[in-house]
Amino acid sequence: MPQLLLELFSEEIPARMQANAARDLERMARERLAAEGLLPEALKTFAGPRRLTLVAEGLPAAQADRHEEVKGPRTSAPEQALDGFLRKNGLTRDQLVEKDGVFFAHLHRPGRQTAEIVAEMVEQVVRAFPWPKSMISGTSKLRWVRPLKRILCVFDREVVPLNIEGILSGDLTEGHRFMGSKQPFRARDFDEYQDGLARNFVVLDAEERKERIMDAARTLCFARNFELVEDEGLLDEVAGLAEWPVPVMGDMDPVFLELPPEVIRTSMRVHQRYFAVRDPNTGFLVPHFITVANIQAKDGGETIALGNAKVLSARLSDARFFWTEDQKTKLADRLEKLKGVTFHAKLGTLYERVERIAALAGELAPYVRDDDGTKAKAIEAARLAKADLGSGMVGEFPELQGVMGGYYADKERLDPEIADAIRQHYKPQGPSDAVPVQSVAATVALADKLDTLVSFFAIGEKPTGSRDPYALRRAALGVIRILLQTRTRLPLRRFCSEELIAFFADRLTVLLREQGQRHDLVAAVFALGDDDLVRIVSRVEALAGFLGSDDGKNLLAGYKRAVNILKAEEKKGPLPSGEPVDMAGAPAEESGLVARIGHVEIEVGKALEREDFEAAMRELSRLREPVDAFFDKVLVNSEVAAERDNRLRLLVKVRDAMGRVADFSQVTG
Repeated sequence: MPQLLLELFSEEIPARMQANAARDLERMARERLAAEGLLPEALKTFAGPRRLTLVAEGLPAAQADRHEEVKGPRTSAPEQALDGFLRKNGLTRDQLVEKDGVFFAHLHRPGRQTAEIVAEMVEQVVRAFPWPKSMISGTSKLRWVRPLKRILCVFDREVVPLNIEGILSGDLTEGHRFMGSKQPFRARDFDEYQDGLARNFVVLDAEERKERIMDAARTLCFARNFELVEDEGLLDEVAGLAEWPVPVMGDMDPVFLELPPEVIRTSMRVHQRYFAVRDPNTGFLVPHFITVANIQAKDGGETIALGNAKVLSARLSDARFFWTEDQKTKLADRLEKLKGVTFHAKLGTLYERVERIAALAGELAPYVRDDDGTKAKAIEAARLAKADLGSGMVGEFPELQGVMGGYYADKERLDPEIADAIRQHYKPQGPSDAVPVQSVAATVALADKLDTLVSFFAIGEKPTGSRDPYALRRAALGVIRILLQTRTRLPLRRFCSEELIAFFADRLTVLLREQGQRHDLVAAVFALGDDDLVRIVSRVEALAGFLGSDDGKNLLAGYKRAVNILKAEEKKGPLPSGEPVDMAGAPAEESGLVARIGHVEIEVGKALEREDFEAAMRELSRLREPVDAFFDKVLVNSEVAAERDNRLRLLVKVRDAMGRVADFSQVTG
C-alpha cells in the first residue's frame, strides 16, 4: 500500500526539544489521520538538528465513503435550531427523518483522495505545532522553532502540493551542512530518503547517533587504557547537536585534576558538552575528555581537540580561581551574606530559612537517632548547609550547591558527619538518586524538605495539575524515601497540616503503585488516621498479602455483606449496643462466630500492639469460615427481637475487629 514521507527542514532545532517534537509530530499526525478514517499500518517519526521526519506505511490511496446517522434537534425545537442544523450539514428539510420526536439525517460523504487529506493535515500540524519556544522569520506569519526552510511531502511517490507561507512542498532535501553535496537530492520514498541522507553524511535516527557516539568514544578510551564516564543526559544532548557525530579525544592540563571531580565534570558537561574520562583501576579522572564533533576532520580531529582543550582550560582556570578564593572564607562567616538574599517574598530571606531548618533539624534528630551527638551535629550541619550559596564556585556552577559546601567543610576539618550532611542534604533529587541514610545527613535532608513543604503549603503555593514550580512533589517523595529507607518513625501530624498529610498520602500512593501495590490499599490504611509512614507501608504490605489469599478475598466479601446489612439497619434507627452473647438455643453457626470473634479480637489487639501486621491478618483469616457459615445458615433479621439485636451486635463486632487493621470499606476489589 502507499507510503507517506514528510520532512520539515529548518535551521538548528535545540537538542532538548527534539525528542518531544518527534513525539508531538507522531501524535498530531496520527490523530488527524484517524479523524479522517485513515489508519496507517505503521507510523514512525525522527528528529535531528535540522529536520523532523515522519513516515507512514500502509495508507489507502483514498478515503472510504462514509455513511453516518446524525442526530438533530427535537421536532419541538425552535425553527432557528433546525435551520442551524441544516446549514451545518448542508441539508434540506426533506432529507430529515423523524424518530421518537427527534430529527435524524442520513449522510453520505464520498471519500476523498488521501493526498488531499495529507495536505490539510500537514498544514494543520505545521501551524499548530506546540514548540516550547518559537519565532517568526522575516515577513512570514509562520511560527516555528527556527526558520522553516523546506517541506518534503511525498505520498505514493508523488509530491503532495502544499504552500505554507510561501514554502512550497517538493521531493527535495539536503544532507550535512558541510560534508554533504552542495545540491539538494530527490527522495520519493523512505528508502531513497534514508539512503540519500547517509550518502550525504546525515544519520537520521537519534538512537543510531547515540550508538555511534558511545561505540566510538569507548573505543578511543579503550585504546589508551581509559574508561568513559557515561552520562545518559549528556548523550541525549550531543546526539541532538550533530548529524554526523564523530567523537574526538582531547587533553587538558593535569594541574586541573587538583579540583574536585564534580567541578571538572560539571564544567565539561554544562559549558562544553564533553564527556569525562577516568582510570578504570582507580576510578579517578584523567587529564583527557571526549568531545563530539559534527564533522569528519581530515586531520583526525587534532585541530578540534586543541581548540576544545583551549576553551576548557579557560573554564577550568576560572573554576580553579573560585576554588582557591572560596577557601579563604569559612562557611560560618558566609551566613551573614544570606541575610540579604530573598528566598521568597512571603517566606523571608535565605538566612531566615536556614534558621528554620536548623530548628527543625533539632526536633527531627531524636526520631532519626535518639542521641545528643546526632542532634548537635544535625543543627550545626543545617546552619551551614546553605552557606556555599554565597561562594564563587556555586555562583558559577549552581548545580554544585551542597557538594561544594561539603568540600569546604572538609577543608575546614569539620566533623566528617557534618560535612557529609552538607554534601547530601539536597538528596534525593529524583527517583534514581541515592537516599542519605547516615543519621545526621538524613536529619538535615528531612529538615530541608519538610521546611520547603510546610512553608509553601502555608502560603498557598501548592501543586496544581501538572504545575509544580517549587518541586513540592519531588520534596514529598524525598521525605517518604528517607523515612522508609532509614526506618524513621516520624509522627507527621506533629510537623504537618492535615492538608499536607493528605499530600503525603497521595505521593506514597504513587510510589507504592509504581512498586506494584494497589492504591485502594493505601487509602484503606491511611483511613485509620495513622501518620507513621513506616508503619503504614508495613500495614499495606501485610494487607496486600492477606487480600491475595482465598481467606482474605472471602472474608472481604463477608465484611461488605455485614456492612451493607448494618447500613440498612442504621437507617431504621440506632444499632443495638453491647456485647453479643451466646444465646440459649442459638444456631451453632452463631455460637461459633460469637466464640471466635472474642478470641480473634484479643489476638489481633496483641499483634497490632507489637506491630506484627502479618500476624494480625492471620488472626483475621480465622474469621473466614465462621463468617461464611453464619451468613449461610443464620437469618440476621430474625422476627425475634432479641435474636436480631444479638446478631447485629455480632456483625458490629466483626466490622470493628477488621476495622482495627484497615478500613476495608475503602478496598475496591
